[in-house]
Amino acid sequence: MTVLDIHTHHPDDTQAIISVNPGEFRPAPGRLYSVGIHPWHSEQCDTHAIDALNAAARHPQVAALGETGLDTLRGAPIARQTQLLLHHLELAQATGKPIVVHCVRAWQPLIAACRKARVGQGRIAIHGFRGNANVARTLVDEGFYLSFGLHFNPSALTVTPLDRILIETDDEPVSIGLVAQHVAAALSMPTEQLIAHARANAATFLT
Repeated sequence: MTVLDIHTHHPDDTQAIISVNPGEFRPAPGRLYSVGIHPWHSEQCDTHAIDALNAAARHPQVAALGETGLDTLRGAPIARQTQLLLHHLELAQATGKPIVVHCVRAWQPLIAACRKARVGQGRIAIHGFRGNANVARTLVDEGFYLSFGLHFNPSALTVTPLDRILIETDDEPVSIGLVAQHVAAALSMPTEQLIAHARANAATFLT
């Protein structure tokens, strides 16, 4: 299956990685998924949720782990969120699958956790990236992919190497084609060329 949309919550997209909570993982034919415990749900996370994550992570239709991550504005204390993030990172290592990360105002703790877990280069994507150019450069230097949705900081996009750009719809009620048009316009690039890069990058990220 050819993937263009690296992260969506729309359940019927056949060219996307559909993000679901592991307790809600009910794979449909012809779909690919990511499973993870969102940091917003970290306060409610218990052993049943962890067991469901561990089981779903090994399903053949699960292409990636996540979304997981760190959010200083919502969820459990950062220490608990970090513990859960490290579990996802270890699980990604064990299954050989990449990981999709949500991060809000916690870039340095995120980088520290990923270094601690020793996740390989090119195995982590920051979804819905809206940070500035300085943050983008730092993350790219750490080996992350940056996934851009409908809303993004143009300065960050223009400093991100073409081979590190992914695109997504997340929970926006738009097509991935429209997202591609916006990203391509910000890069002064034909939409078809941007789509080709995004598809190739997604294929590399997922293998």
